[in-house]
Amino acid sequence: MLQNSKPTSQIQQWYDKLAPVVAEARATLKQVTPAKLVLRSGCIQDTDGNYRLALLGQEYVVSATDFSVRWAGDEREAPSFFQSLILTYLVMADGTTPSSRWIGFRELPNGMFYVQAFDGYSGGRLVRELPGGIATFRRAAEAVGAKMEGRPLDIGDAGYAFTVLPRIHMAVIYWDGDEEDGFPPQARVLFEDTAACYMPTDGLAILGSQLVSRLLKAAKSSP
Repeated sequence: MLQNSKPTSQIQQWYDKLAPVVAEARATLKQVTPAKLVLRSGCIQDTDGNYRLALLGQEYVVSATDFSVRWAGDEREAPSFFQSLILTYLVMADGTTPSSRWIGFRELPNGMFYVQAFDGYSGGRLVRELPGGIATFRRAAEAVGAKMEGRPLDIGDAGYAFTVLPRIHMAVIYWDGDEEDGFPPQARVLFEDTAACYMPTDGLAILGSQLVSRLLKAAKSSP
């Protein structure tokens, strides 16, 4: 599914495979006991027996009977795109304890073959489209982090970690650069090294792209 191409192409491929992914995931999850699912994924089970978890700061409810996914507080089903990400996470979750060790995309399974494309539409896009440089990045990261358990990191000139799914953590690091020495600003999306225990590499690439989109949206809406 991964390609050396624009993120829209990658996301389109994800869309093309949604129906079988969702159907297969639902069939698999029906065979998992609730206690094991909660333990492995870090989601919570509410009084109705349904599962609750947040994806990119938005809370979702997963039905314990048919594993349909809807927005919390809304009876409508969530778009298939988000359902596939959440259900894939629940299927893959193996309970591995998050490590707090950060790695680059190239260190994910098969990531070295697609790192250039990923860097272009994640960190590279952030630098290209971010208005106001590092100061704006900090404001945007604080705003996004308020919904995603964000915390500052002592990496780069500014760095923040985010909880993208209960046990998938990502970081965005920004270097301000030095015009006099010819070093332009740079940014990178990093992953906790246990992320691959919870999502395939193409799914992690999409989550990284979505995280950057949220940072840019926050940057453009902040004063």
